[in-house]
Amino acid sequence: ILNLCALQVLFLGPLMQLAMDCPWSFMDGIRVAFDPWFWMLCFSDMRWLRNQVVAPLTEELVFRACMLPMLVPCAGPSIAIFTCPLFFGVAHFHHVIELLRFRQGTLSGIFLSAVFQFSYTAVFGAYTAFIFIRTGHLMGPVLCHSFCNYMGFPAISTALEHPQRLTVLSSYLLGVILFLLFLFPFTDPSYYGLPTPVCTLTSSPSSLCLS
Repeated sequence: ILNLCALQVLFLGPLMQLAMDCPWSFMDGIRVAFDPWFWMLCFSDMRWLRNQVVAPLTEELVFRACMLPMLVPCAGPSIAIFTCPLFFGVAHFHHVIELLRFRQGTLSGIFLSAVFQFSYTAVFGAYTAFIFIRTGHLMGPVLCHSFCNYMGFPAISTALEHPQRLTVLSSYLLGVILFLLFLFPFTDPSYYGLPTPVCTLTSSPSSLCLS
């Protein structure tokens, strides 16, 4: 839960923008969250199930729970955090194949889209790998993955044109600062049992495995 809170802090700008543009009140959101009919609609939507449940669970299981324990003994925790996401980024290249097959865009546009998606997924993969190594639990990465799939990439261009631009952009900046401040405290291995299981796979001590 702490890992998800840290990620929500990072998305403070988009969340603030969403709250400003959404006509719902806080109590409206609470009522919907506890509405069984709403969740029945969600679970009957195959795209929602793929993005919010199946993809986060299976991808984190493969690329974090299975791949990291194989990389850490060979490369160490620090290098594994940045190596594992490269495989995760390449695994998303199937989207490029779909775009090429259905000719959805120019070749240069598809290439730029592929580079952007690889970069974004690699950075996100490094974050969830960091969480998994620091905490030793898969639930944190899965919840963060599901949340990121729901939020998508922040609409910075829209924020620049927002009527309350100063407030929204200040929220973006504040979110990044708070995220960096909370990153290590919220993933302190002492909360989860020191050392975490992944850290025991390497003989050389790493600062990532220490509180």
